[in-house]
Amino acid sequence: MNRVAVLGAGSWGTTLAALLAPRVETVLWCRRSDVAREITESRTNATYLGAYELSLSLRATDDLDDALAHADVVVVAVPSHGVRAVLERAGRAAAREAVVLSVAKGLERGTDARVSQVVTSCWPDARVGVLTGPNLASEILEGQPSASVVAFDDPDIAIAVQRLFSSDQLRIYTNPDVIGCEIAGVVKNVMAIAVGMAVGLGFGDNTRAALITRALAEVTRIGVGIGGDERTFSGLAGLGDLVATCTSTKSRNFAVGLALGQGASLEAAVGGTRMVAEGVGSSLPMRDLAHRLGIEAPIVDQVVAVCHEGRAPAETIAQLMGRVARAEFNIRRPEPD
Repeated sequence: MNRVAVLGAGSWGTTLAALLAPRVETVLWCRRSDVAREITESRTNATYLGAYELSLSLRATDDLDDALAHADVVVVAVPSHGVRAVLERAGRAAAREAVVLSVAKGLERGTDARVSQVVTSCWPDARVGVLTGPNLASEILEGQPSASVVAFDDPDIAIAVQRLFSSDQLRIYTNPDVIGCEIAGVVKNVMAIAVGMAVGLGFGDNTRAALITRALAEVTRIGVGIGGDERTFSGLAGLGDLVATCTSTKSRNFAVGLALGQGASLEAAVGGTRMVAEGVGSSLPMRDLAHRLGIEAPIVDQVVAVCHEGRAPAETIAQLMGRVARAEFNIRRPEPD
């Protein structure tokens, strides 16, 4: 792994490129030429990372072919709705047999495909995995202790990627459950919108704690139903990412939910953040996928109702609280001897 191409110069893509550049040859592909020029000339990406000074070792370009040339590792940090267009523009030969790491947390609109599935359909020869977890870009750039998980079917590739990204401040774990890790990252964004709405409506810590707990149950139910390992959802990809996204004001999805709860329109709420709130676009395909599989997803349903069907956020709490009472867990008591 001697050369890395990072596709996407948003906050997370630029952060990962900045972390890697001092240790391995790294090229950051920017959709906009002015962003590539700013990084090259000023060593900043002010739109997403403010005045943070990027490594002199990092090279930026708006030429996709140039970025991908001879890359051993390709990090896909493009928003989920744009992944297919970027990969198809590059062509099938671009990835060869490269290791491709998705860090996008969304579903493709129209196909309900996970980003790793989109990558495989565009680049069949690539070896595809995901990097996920509680990863708030600004804190990682500041060198605060953080942890993530990398998931690949092939344990040797997982260990190689683990070594590539590990540092004194970023601890990387491995997990063979690609589906579970990836779907957890998708659903938690939807849940963060729901929690943000509750906070925006003025509800306190009890409500937030209850909603996060039931969100974890729903994330697990959906993830296992799609094919993930139940243990994944109690780890960094599941609980860890859910807590960070549902409690931090730095979370774009939480911020969108907060604005909706405070009475903003969806357009205003989304327009209030420079970054893509993946949960808005992913909520509808996530609901449709869950319903097709017969998986109960009441919180996802309510986020869809607000974001896509015009329901008032205040009505979502009434809908959730009015559901039929049930057991928290389906625990079977041991049979008496």
